[in-house]
Amino acid sequence: MPNTPLDFEKPIMELEAKIEELRTFTNEKGIDFSEEIATLENKAMKLKQDIYGNLSAWQKAQIARHMERPNALDYIDRIFDDFTVLHGDRLYSDDKAIIGGIASFNGRAVTVLGHLKGKDTKENIARNFGMPHPEGYRKALRLMKQADKFNRPVICFIDTPGAYCGLGAEERGQGIAIAENLQQMAQLKVPIISLVIGEGGSGGALALGVADHLMMLENAIYSVISPEGGATILWKDATKAQDAAEALKITAKDLERLGVVDEVLKEPLGGAHRNVDLMAVTIKEAMKNKLDQLINLNTDELLTRRYQKLRMLGDLAAQG
Repeated sequence: MPNTPLDFEKPIMELEAKIEELRTFTNEKGIDFSEEIATLENKAMKLKQDIYGNLSAWQKAQIARHMERPNALDYIDRIFDDFTVLHGDRLYSDDKAIIGGIASFNGRAVTVLGHLKGKDTKENIARNFGMPHPEGYRKALRLMKQADKFNRPVICFIDTPGAYCGLGAEERGQGIAIAENLQQMAQLKVPIISLVIGEGGSGGALALGVADHLMMLENAIYSVISPEGGATILWKDATKAQDAAEALKITAKDLERLGVVDEVLKEPLGGAHRNVDLMAVTIKEAMKNKLDQLINLNTDELLTRRYQKLRMLGDLAAQG
């Protein structure tokens, strides 16, 4: 189990603790409990399959926000070679809530961007809990334009509660920074692949989400507003976040059915934090397969397909 199990994971944690207790007793006393251990392990596996195979939208939101969930840099380190970080928006400062740079992907030069949360409280404060300021989005846009100039595909990792809504961010043009990203991403002449790895919150996520192919991890969420925010607006009660999570259709399964997401990547049982290496292999293979298809399109085909994809958003949702 992870170091900080969620409430619905506690039955699994208790069963695994019993298994570990039997193993320790076997080692210390030399008594063979292998049959009992095997029985409990089978029971634990069935319990995991039952729990993780029937997660509610709210439970998936909890996994998406898990402190031990891999962040963008965890995947970048495992998927790409020779990643070189590039800093700053050339206008104001370098926003640590967005990481970006150049890397090699299967021998091909690519530009990589991602929201970046911290691993602990200190790092989260430094990275503003993955909530970018306008300079973060302008840095991302600068690197995307650079990618366009040098014909490098763009790969984005989405993981943010949303754009930072503080006074300073608004004074420096948060809204226009996000809007410019949407406009410019729609016009880039290079392939764009985006992947929601954790939270995909509102316009802060969408600013890296205008892509030729949008993927989501199985337990990630992607929504116009957080469940807590939606509950506050709809019911004037943030404690109804679980109801809002269901109503908002924030899960990968729902969004794939509605045509918002193009592909859902299966996670290791219990979540990506249970086996980061395996999750990275799955992501790399999916990205390679799609990028191989996209780079074979000429510019007109690429832009036409992207335009049509964006125009189709909402059609399936309107049909119910």
